[in-house]
Amino acid sequence: MRIDIITVLPEMIEGFVNESILARAQKKNLAEIHLHNLRDYSTDKWRRVDDYPYGGFAGMVMQCEPIDRCISALKAQRHYDEVIFTSPDGQQFDQHVANELSLKGNIIILCGHYKGVDQRVRDHLITREVSVGDYVLTGGELAAAVMADAIVRLIPGVISDEQSAFSDCFQDDLLSAPIYTRPANYKGWEVPPILLSGNEAKIKAWEMEKALERTKQLRPDLLEGKGE
Repeated sequence: MRIDIITVLPEMIEGFVNESILARAQKKNLAEIHLHNLRDYSTDKWRRVDDYPYGGFAGMVMQCEPIDRCISALKAQRHYDEVIFTSPDGQQFDQHVANELSLKGNIIILCGHYKGVDQRVRDHLITREVSVGDYVLTGGELAAAVMADAIVRLIPGVISDEQSAFSDCFQDDLLSAPIYTRPANYKGWEVPPILLSGNEAKIKAWEMEKALERTKQLRPDLLEGKGE
């Protein structure tokens, strides 16, 4: 898949998208991540992409024209399945949304900044608004990085053990069961014997039991409406 991120601060996330899992996905040609500096699409001699809002409201607003020019230039080269705007009042980004977006071909992510974008961008250019949480960030760059990481790691072949990605927290609206590694006994702190038994069926049952137990304790909201 291809993810194009439009931002006024490409340097802020350039290192992130070229490290770890995202770097591996790109080296394997399983994903492409391209950063676009919105200022390159400004016609202003100072490369401004924002202006004061009509009506006397506080803050600065991202303008329609440079955003439209950038998105139009990208769309002229290929089809995009989604044009996403990072916004605190958008759809909550969760594992289900990550799963869905990982099946797409090409995605544009527009990073919000300043007070936000001209409403006409949201009305005419955006197909989806997504939020990474009920809080406000200075810009959408961190949100775009989070989304790209969560999406790309789900692409088949990116992670060597594909089952690892699909057994992560939230895949079944459950937190993960506790996990352990060697040594089996450290300072008298022992690994649960069931995990050393080799009985796959019993281990799976233990994992489900502990996952439900942890979810009920730490995130009971995930079980709402599931009869738990």
